[in-house]
Amino acid sequence: MTDEGSIGEGDLLPQFSLATPEGGVLTLHDFAGRPAVLFFYPKDDTPGCTSEARDFSDLRPEFDEIGVTLLGISKDPADRHRKFIAKHGLAVPLASDLAEPGLADALGIWVDKSMYGKTYKGMSRTTFLVDGAGRIVRTWLKVKVKGHAAEVLAAARALHSKA
Repeated sequence: MTDEGSIGEGDLLPQFSLATPEGGVLTLHDFAGRPAVLFFYPKDDTPGCTSEARDFSDLRPEFDEIGVTLLGISKDPADRHRKFIAKHGLAVPLASDLAEPGLADALGIWVDKSMYGKTYKGMSRTTFLVDGAGRIVRTWLKVKVKGHAAEVLAAARALHSKA
């Protein structure tokens, strides 16, 4: 269980439907039998989110080598993802969690935030490492971007070596 939500390590991912920039839809079934890293971030083309997406893109060949799928997820629409990918040459796939309630809601990471005295809903930067059965193996809450992708890769390698 996450400290912000209702689903966490040891739990199965809930069913979901995420829009891709290519016009497709990803569901939990698409990840069956293969471990995955789902990294949730607040907004395309912002400094922290760009750094995180670039870091995962740079490490994608190493994730691919151990058979781990990468997916970046935000509430941004597919057309914004397409522009973000093109502008920064990203190699990591992105998806849009536009449904309300969506996957981020179910995971407890679409949370109340506050800025300048105003409260709004926003994504808590969070990463999940999921095994091939769809079970959450590890959760990183309130992620700090620097060094995060490498830390996730190390955990994915450890999971791979146990398989």
